[in-house]
Amino acid sequence: MTQTAPTKQPNWFSRLAHPGVYLNWSAYLVVPLIIATIITFGIGLWFAFFNSPADYQMGETVRIMYIHVPNAWLSQMVYAVMAVSAIGSLVWRHPLADVSMKAAAPLGAAFTAIALFTGALWGRPTWGTFWEWDGRMTSTLILFLMYVGLVALWSTFNDQSKGARTIAVFTLVGAINIPIIKFSVDWWNTLHQPSIISTEGLSMPASIATPLLIMMLAFTLLFFTLHMVAMRSEILRRRANNLERRHIAQKMDVTS
Repeated sequence: MTQTAPTKQPNWFSRLAHPGVYLNWSAYLVVPLIIATIITFGIGLWFAFFNSPADYQMGETVRIMYIHVPNAWLSQMVYAVMAVSAIGSLVWRHPLADVSMKAAAPLGAAFTAIALFTGALWGRPTWGTFWEWDGRMTSTLILFLMYVGLVALWSTFNDQSKGARTIAVFTLVGAINIPIIKFSVDWWNTLHQPSIISTEGLSMPASIATPLLIMMLAFTLLFFTLHMVAMRSEILRRRANNLERRHIAQKMDVTS
């Protein structure tokens, strides 16, 4: 008598990542994330605009930094999330990896656009120019165009799951731009200051760094909130499209 091998039970990570299970557990996190984001933004904005000093060189224009730096940070972090999701889609064929990639792309484009816009506003009074083709500005503009290209590429596939692997390859190729943005101030002459946090500690007074770090946390919470909601919407959209295709196929079978 032959014995069948025991079926391998999915681990907890695989169970959590199942689209149906994800819809269930993520529903309980959306409202707490929204509340945490609102509270953190309230604290950060109060510190940034009412309880922090003007810079001795930049004056009141330093307050643009509290919007610019968090969005510049997210422009790179969101792409890193997409790159990790791309690996999950290509290597493990994770059921939610391509959903995460697609949901993050328009958010990354929005954060990068805000970073470029606020950087131009900040650059004019600080450096005397709205734009300079230095390493970081140029590579960030390329990042924005990459986001827009990926968003457009997603729209060309009727079956999103089939297009996911192709888009994952393009996403990973584009990831080479992230270290270029990060280290451009060290590799080339640039108008940008070095990172605010280094091995030597903070490169600015605590009275300015504190609201900046709070605002970075607030924008990061905003991304996770929007990303979770966008992923939920994408799962429901795909389910609706699948049901519509099945309904059309059944009608064709009946008529034939």
